Amino acid sequence: MQLNDLRPAEGSTKNRKRIGRGNSSGHGTTAGRGQNGQLSRSGGGKGRGFEGGQQPLAMRLPKLPGFINHGRVEYAPVNVARLEALFEAGDVVDSEALVAKGVIKHAYIPVKVLGDGELTKSLTVKVDKVSASAQAKIEAAGGKVEAAC
Repeated sequence: MQLNDLRPAEGSTKNRKRIGRGNSSGHGTTAGRGQNGQLSRSGGGKGRGFEGGQQPLAMRLPKLPGFINHGRVEYAPVNVARLEALFEAGDVVDSEALVAKGVIKHAYIPVKVLGDGELTKSLTVKVDKVSASAQAKIEAAGGKVEAAC
């Protein structure tokens, strides 16, 4: 037996239906689509998501979830414990110093100092925002909080 002798089993294969190739084929004229109506037309039929004329689910749902405040300012949080670990007494803490220490990626990112942890060194903090508890800890340690330049 050779490869060219192989054949499918008798009756296991059928010829495909050649639609719209003349009446003698048995599938001419209307090509098996019936007489009239939406499904007999070229391009006819209902599209994906059609719900019988009811407003489709994709149109009933909102386009985006929730509300986006485009005026919101995202602050990079920095705790006083981090300042304690990274800075020496008398240092000035500002955006450039935080970038140099690797705390934030870019100097233009607004920074807010938060009051988690303890602070024993006197630092001059010049950032965009400081929480009330952080300001109390900075001033208790002998430092001061100034407005960002």
